[in-house]
Amino acid sequence: MSSNPNNENKRIRSIRGKLQWMITGTRLGGAFWSSFGLFLLIPILWAVFCEISALGRVEWTYKHFFNISQGFSDLTYNVTDPAGTVLLSQKIADVVAVSLGVSASIFVLKVIGALLSIPEEQKKINKTLAPIDALAARADEISNFEFNEDKYQLLEKAISKIEPEDNKEILLPDPELQGIETAMNSLIGRMKENYRQQARFVNDASHELRTPIAVIEGYANMLARWGREDEKVLDESITAIQNEAHNMKHLVEQLLFLARGDAGRTELKLENVELNSLIMEIYEESLMIDELHPYKIRTYERPLNVMADPGLIKQAVRILVDNAAKYTENGDEIVLASGMNEAGRPYLMVQDSGIGMKESDVEHMFDRFYRADEARTKEGTGLGLSIAKWIVEKHKGSFSVVSRTDLGTRICINL
Repeated sequence: MSSNPNNENKRIRSIRGKLQWMITGTRLGGAFWSSFGLFLLIPILWAVFCEISALGRVEWTYKHFFNISQGFSDLTYNVTDPAGTVLLSQKIADVVAVSLGVSASIFVLKVIGALLSIPEEQKKINKTLAPIDALAARADEISNFEFNEDKYQLLEKAISKIEPEDNKEILLPDPELQGIETAMNSLIGRMKENYRQQARFVNDASHELRTPIAVIEGYANMLARWGREDEKVLDESITAIQNEAHNMKHLVEQLLFLARGDAGRTELKLENVELNSLIMEIYEESLMIDELHPYKIRTYERPLNVMADPGLIKQAVRILVDNAAKYTENGDEIVLASGMNEAGRPYLMVQDSGIGMKESDVEHMFDRFYRADEARTKEGTGLGLSIAKWIVEKHKGSFSVVSRTDLGTRICINL
């Protein structure tokens, strides 16, 4: 059963009225209590001032009290010692009257301010409730919408014509189904994009695996024909098979890492990580692992602490360092650094003086299996930077890349 629009409008108006009363009531209550507090504070401060002027100090062991002998105009503030001797008797009626006048005036001004602010508050309430109004209107529209058999068949027929490979959208001639048409086309668009990504991933993985498998098969056949008698062929085949098996194992491990990440099965183990120490650790390991390149290190002058998974962050930086070593000539410098960027975010940096990249290649460098033409002569799977990207994005981070052909590449991980 559909709701009555008049009842819904009354309900929305009631909500607006309650919100307005709550805001105005809170402001009026605050005005009253602040004015009342001021009314009490002024006479108290005046009494303390008088006591200090007359006695030199406030003695809390003495008796302090107000007294009215005949009427309010005779109101006095009195101080007596333990023996009952009057040490101070000061008329305070005028001060109380002034305090009342000041606090009342402030209260009236605040009340006027609260009343004058009602239109502005109503605008804020209307702006806050605008999404609820739109939602209520949409719900009312849906509740009054009659989804009969003809509309159901029309929608079913349109959906049945969509194929995964097509770029067509659902087109419904019925204007009442326009909202459903937009939502369905958006959903189908996302599903098609996921389908294309999965198909591309499978095709690329198959292509990358085909090469090592073909090499292993070729050397295995050569072993079967001549390897039993020819030691040179035997040694060459064993070495080639071992190398290709290692490459294939590395590729499969990278594929599994990305598959587990896409499926949400890789959990971050967050802890407090000091980035200066982390980059220094990677620097020292690089010196031991790679003796063909000189490494330099620059660390920030203050500690850089972030909540991160140290193992995964280190893996992402190691991928950048391995790429830098791969595309930098022997003897050329590689720089590792930590710092703080202009936005106040800590970063880890790897900079090489290698072959660099074209601008068109930088745009796709984190795509899975993407390899620039200049990089195809080097060994690699094209998945390393994709893994680094996944790790950094999981940490809510980003990359900054500057690269120039024949000059080198600088990549920063901003955390």
